[in-house]
Amino acid sequence: MIQPFHSWALEQNDRRIVYASGAEATMFAETRAFGVARHRLPAWKVVLPIGGHAELLQPGQPMVTAAGLIVPPQLAHTCAATSPYIALFVDSWLLPPTPGPIRLDAAEVRRLVAALGAADEGGPGAAADLAAGYLELRTLTQAPPLLDPRVGHAVRLSSRPGPDITSIAAEVGLSAPRLRALVRQSVGIPLTRLRQWARLRAAIAELPGSTAAMAAATAGFADQAHLARTARGLVGRTPASLQPTAINGSWLRRSTGGFPQ
Repeated sequence: MIQPFHSWALEQNDRRIVYASGAEATMFAETRAFGVARHRLPAWKVVLPIGGHAELLQPGQPMVTAAGLIVPPQLAHTCAATSPYIALFVDSWLLPPTPGPIRLDAAEVRRLVAALGAADEGGPGAAADLAAGYLELRTLTQAPPLLDPRVGHAVRLSSRPGPDITSIAAEVGLSAPRLRALVRQSVGIPLTRLRQWARLRAAIAELPGSTAAMAAATAGFADQAHLARTARGLVGRTPASLQPTAINGSWLRRSTGGFPQ
């Protein structure tokens, strides 16, 4: 099933936050420098500063600095961009595994930013071309490994917040324990964490037109506190930092259920 495209943009004075999520990737962009606390994300993260550089720090390791960075899933780290930036998130099975962060040079960053439809300092709009960004990213990496068709179907279903693990397992003809074991072996990430990431994306998609409590309930979290803990653990920031009140701004655009134009 093709996932629907969700997007929104918030703006106040010279600050803008943009969110977009589709089948190939999820994107955050901000027109200011920003850093996030230590976290472990069950997806690839591609940090694309516009005019500055990216910084990444792992516990007990020297800081990694580059024009841009590709961060592998499940890497415990803090991260910052020293300028306006785009952060692109790609599901773990859509890129080949690497042992650590990949540095991007300035030309590679410019190519990725341009593919997303953001060639100037303003960054992308809510209709960013996520498919083109992912295809350009694939030119910088090798092809991802082939998945067992049952695992591939299961993880694609798990990237949406709806069906539970038992239902997904039944659909692919496996028991829930066997499915969990196959996903962890093939993808390297527990199925429950993939489900958390799906729910977090669903909640963030609701934030501009909703309270954090309502977004949490819509996405299947127990309560607002559960959503906040999950956001800090997976992306290193709270949902409050992505709401209109956080920037005293206005809700500019929202699109859901269709595809980017």
